[in-house]
Amino acid sequence: METKGLNSPGYEIPDDVKGAVAITTIDRIYNWGRRSSVWPLMFGLACCAIEMIATAAGRYDFSRFGMEVMRPSPRQADLMLVSGTVTKKMAPTIVRLYNQMPEPKYVVAMGACASGGGPFKEGYNVVSGVDKLIPVDVYIPGCPPTPQALINGLIKLQEKIDGQHWKDTRWYREGDLAAIPIPMLGPDLIYQEQIPAIKEASKEA
Repeated sequence: METKGLNSPGYEIPDDVKGAVAITTIDRIYNWGRRSSVWPLMFGLACCAIEMIATAAGRYDFSRFGMEVMRPSPRQADLMLVSGTVTKKMAPTIVRLYNQMPEPKYVVAMGACASGGGPFKEGYNVVSGVDKLIPVDVYIPGCPPTPQALINGLIKLQEKIDGQHWKDTRWYREGDLAAIPIPMLGPDLIYQEQIPAIKEASKEA
């Protein structure tokens, strides 16, 4: 059993049982299990997806981090790797997939386009970053980022998971977690929470 990072400091474990015994806390073992079994959602938006595929291949092999199980269904994934340009046509689908993912779930914006629009930021059909639609945990710069950069971003995500406390996380709070309203695609993106303001503005006009 790999217990690196699992044992609580200050407790000495005899050498003959170090591989079989760990003294730890609920937070440490809970986060250790989650950080070592993050399953990404298998979809790509643009050229960054090629680098994501290369990271999963034999040369870089991110199965070392327990992330090799890329799921084709959002209901079996807990990490959304947004790899590529987010267009307004794709925005409703991204939000719908995010809402269907079970908690706890995380989002990594891979590359300049997913983080802020990239070289297509001024395009009429491009969303200036996926964080306009869903919350993002880690941003990875680059156009496109290298596989090494993606691995570094995934390690940063693991570090974030390590620092979480189960009592403070949103998926253990009382009440239902509100889904993010799915934007509607018209002449432009219409966010549902903006509809009352749009109606008021139309009356004044």
